[in-house]
Amino acid sequence: MKMTNTEIHQKLSTIVRPENLKIDELIRNHTYTKLGGKADFFITPTTYEEVQGVVKFAMQEKVPFTLIGNGSNLIVKDGGIRGIVLNLKNFNQISAKGNQVIAQSGARIIDASRHALDQNLSGLEFACGIPGTVGGALFMNAGAYGGEIKDVLESAIVVDKNGELINRAAEDFDLSYRTSNIPDNGDIVLEATFTLKPGNYEDIKAIMDDLTFKRESKQPLEYPSCGSVFKRPPGLFAGKLIQDSNLQGTSIGGAEVSTKHAGFIVNKNNATAEEYISLIRHVQKTVKEKFDVELEREVRIIGEDL
Repeated sequence: MKMTNTEIHQKLSTIVRPENLKIDELIRNHTYTKLGGKADFFITPTTYEEVQGVVKFAMQEKVPFTLIGNGSNLIVKDGGIRGIVLNLKNFNQISAKGNQVIAQSGARIIDASRHALDQNLSGLEFACGIPGTVGGALFMNAGAYGGEIKDVLESAIVVDKNGELINRAAEDFDLSYRTSNIPDNGDIVLEATFTLKPGNYEDIKAIMDDLTFKRESKQPLEYPSCGSVFKRPPGLFAGKLIQDSNLQGTSIGGAEVSTKHAGFIVNKNNATAEEYISLIRHVQKTVKEKFDVELEREVRIIGEDL
């Protein structure tokens, strides 16, 4: 028999601390795009055991379950998300041991990059401008400026879909361009270990400063957005195709194709998720008609319509 929301709430209250369990939480407060309706149950656990307990409960009672990071590469629809939404923002510790940096999944990958710099370790410079979490970066094999998570990941501790704690090697994740097997196997990343190379502080910092300047000068950071909306087509650039389709400045409702970087769609004026998604589809349709190129989304879209 299906549990009622009241029964689900009562059970979850025995697994996680009451202050870390919210009902009808607005997801737009937890995404970079500032989009999204309500989550039935929004949980921010503080221990790995709590994560295991929530996963096992959701599996046993067949309660819908969704994991989100800091929402930097995510669009949540206006109808919100049914069931449990798990956010790992409390897992934000970063440490170093020898030539390795160990970062919990809720830590920002930017901060992991800076921690590596402080330890004179090279290899995470590419991540100095990526706004997502460590867990999110592994989820999509995040990358920029010629580097990607695949290059430096050694291993990760995960909770699998059955609620078991497992230490997986990097090759277990089948990392490739902006993808991994995590969406299919249901792993929840709790922490990741990156193996780096000893370097010179000033040299590493110079690279990071240069990449930060490029990012800040070229990207529309003054508006909410999900970052790069589309993957790069083989041998081409999504932003160039969009620019050459004369789509910059095109808007639907409060969503607009950025005039600063064509690969970005910004929430310029209180857009709804429906408007944002409609603009994504319009861009895909226009580029397909003009250049016969299918633009594949990099951003993840979840939730229900209103």
